[in-house]
Amino acid sequence: MVSLSSNLLYIAFVLYLVATAFFGGAIKGKKEGQEAKGSNKWAKIAITITIAGFIAQLGYFITRWIAAGHAPVSNLFEFTTFFGMSLVGAFIVIYFMYQTPLLGVFTLPVAILIIAYASMFPREISPLIPALQSDWLHIHVTTAALGEAILAVSFAAGLIYLIKSVDQSVKTKSTFWLEAVMYGIVSTIGFIVVASIFSFADYQAEFTYTDKNGVQATYEYHMPALIGPNEGELITEGRFAPIVETPAIINSKKLNTVIWSLAAGLLLYWLIRLVARKRLAAILKPLVKNVNLDLVDEISYRSVLIGFPVFTLGALIFAMIWAQIAWTRFWGWDPKEVWALITWLFYAAFLHLRLSKGWHGEKSAWLAVIGFVIIMFNLIVVNLVIAGLHSYAGS
Repeated sequence: MVSLSSNLLYIAFVLYLVATAFFGGAIKGKKEGQEAKGSNKWAKIAITITIAGFIAQLGYFITRWIAAGHAPVSNLFEFTTFFGMSLVGAFIVIYFMYQTPLLGVFTLPVAILIIAYASMFPREISPLIPALQSDWLHIHVTTAALGEAILAVSFAAGLIYLIKSVDQSVKTKSTFWLEAVMYGIVSTIGFIVVASIFSFADYQAEFTYTDKNGVQATYEYHMPALIGPNEGELITEGRFAPIVETPAIINSKKLNTVIWSLAAGLLLYWLIRLVARKRLAAILKPLVKNVNLDLVDEISYRSVLIGFPVFTLGALIFAMIWAQIAWTRFWGWDPKEVWALITWLFYAAFLHLRLSKGWHGEKSAWLAVIGFVIIMFNLIVVNLVIAGLHSYAGS
């Protein structure tokens, strides 16, 4: 069953790649404003393949659930693959609402990167720790991930808007920050590359260290340790000694992974710049030359309008109910709880500025992009680096 589940996930991944190519073919040669009038044969093929991929990934989710005996959202691999599946599902619904092939060109690659990112983490099925042995695992985590996935569609639409509207012929704050977003996307690719390389090389380095409770424990690194654990000692001969140690509150192994990812992303980003001799946003600009900006602005707004209440329900209300059951308190200022609240406050401000202050167009697009950055910070940095009650999610 586990093997079948893995094969279905791989099939879904390949189908999403193929669908992206067909969506790219669907936008080629369209005239100004034509993307709003329905889909051509390439788009029909693309959305059909996307649906097939979604069904395959849904099959992965169901078969893994059967194999595990619980909802497969209990570790970072499972949660992130579910997040990617939810993003594709949200895209499919919104696509049929607006019939915009260009949205697939930007949304599906994000989902593909999320699934590839998830595949770099341990995939073994492990028994649930006592705190997770509850039906609220299914309710809280899946609803929160679904809300974030719908909000992520607003990011894709906002990114399309900014690539079209930001003038790439001059250096401005807008071009700088748009390139920073592109670098963040490339860093995800960098993580996948370096994780694959060191995994293929079977790199391992074991450390003893002192955890935040003062207890001696061991860490096994799978990348050279630029960042070492608190009071750590390398016990594997012939491996790279860390440059600095981290406080016990920081998960040094995961922080080390983040640093490797950022460094690899920086190298990859400048290689692309060197070959193309232009900014990454400028490379993508021809794809959006015929886009209807009012349409993508509406898609971005509607995605937040739908995703915000779903996220509120899953990440705050259901989370607090489960916290009361598991830890006898509704709120405890755990890092994950704090960043869920920050995410909620940001999107509440997004809707307030949109409805009350008239923040449409480019301002709204920037807010959609920043909101997704916060979601990814929560997924990557809070899960991997900061120790807390939700640290199990980084395993």
